Amino acid sequence: MNCGCAAVVTPGLLDLFDARALMMAAGVAVAGSERVALAEAAGRVLAEDARASLDLPGVDNSAMDGYALRRRELAAGADGLPVVLRVPAGAGVLQLPEGGCARIFTGAPVPLGADAVVAQEKVSLDAAGRVHVAGELADGANIRFRGEESRAGDMLLAAGTRLGAAAIALLASQGTAAVTVYRRVRVALISTGDELIEPGQAWVPGQVYNSNGAMLRALLVQQGCEVLDLGVVADTAADLDQCLGQAGEKADLVVCTGGVSVGEEDHVRPVLERLGGIAFHGVAIKPGKPFTLGWLGASLRDGTPFIGLPGNPVASLVGWQWLARPLVQGRQGRTPSALQRFPVVAGFSRQAPKGRRELLRVVLDWSGEAPVARLAGGQGSHMLGAASQAHGYLIIEADTHVEEGHVYGYCPGSQFLD
Repeated sequence: MNCGCAAVVTPGLLDLFDARALMMAAGVAVAGSERVALAEAAGRVLAEDARASLDLPGVDNSAMDGYALRRRELAAGADGLPVVLRVPAGAGVLQLPEGGCARIFTGAPVPLGADAVVAQEKVSLDAAGRVHVAGELADGANIRFRGEESRAGDMLLAAGTRLGAAAIALLASQGTAAVTVYRRVRVALISTGDELIEPGQAWVPGQVYNSNGAMLRALLVQQGCEVLDLGVVADTAADLDQCLGQAGEKADLVVCTGGVSVGEEDHVRPVLERLGGIAFHGVAIKPGKPFTLGWLGASLRDGTPFIGLPGNPVASLVGWQWLARPLVQGRQGRTPSALQRFPVVAGFSRQAPKGRRELLRVVLDWSGEAPVARLAGGQGSHMLGAASQAHGYLIIEADTHVEEGHVYGYCPGSQFLD
């Protein structure tokens, strides 16, 4: 293997965080970009740096409704200052006449000569309409100065930034109408298992609805990928050989669920080895042990990366969130964020996981002074109920008992949504 990720198929089970590091290293951005309207850019990834074309703010403007004035005239004018200008938002830049102040509104340009704005609630008007201010007023008070946020030419957003609402607003504030983004990553999605049927089909005993396909399709769309859903492939070497061969030619990434274990009916590994290769198989986590990273074609870097997820749906979800997602983000041109983890008290006891780190699906109970982690439901790798309700994962090290009242690492599930 020449990708620099792993020299051979990893013997035994790979540590979770070592596996995650290999996935991140294998996440090379796809070639190609396109120009899209800013209005259509939500969720897309910048392919080039975005720089400011204007100073922001473009002029000194008022941070609130009030009165713009010269501080020295305020101090000297015991009889108050007459209101000689009215400056609404959108007005041009005016000159403040000597000896007077301007009624001004939030966002309006500060008149030339004014050096402070006083909030309207701190002003009293006498019978003649003259402004009186109680207390001291600092130089530049309540003024947003030109260029204080950014100057023309400044970096606004680096290439690799995924465009959310705030980033789009920032670009719009510069008058940006279109941006250059990476093309969408094309992901071939394959489900294996003769027992699988699609939702909507008539069920008979022994069959299983394809929840993995529906779940992963949603996750890939949520991630901003273009999904080539190849459906359910029969558990035969010939069918898998044909399907994987086509997927490797059409897609930037292949994601397959099921068939990656070592049973007699698990054909994905031998087919993958024939059409490409395997970087590693097996991660020391529960659930999700059979996770596989491989490739179709010449190498992991020069061919099409392949992600093999377990057939059990919760194991597949864990594999996606903790391992597959960073590689997908790398293919999109993004830099995956570091995992967010913080200590949380366990509100239950549980036997130690043997030989593998366990990722328990939990909810946080905020009824007390500090959050307490409680099991979200059954923890079987086939039990989607707990996964659908969980707030995140309690990380339990191998061979470590969970003791109620003790502190363990918690990983919030919300970080897997962007």
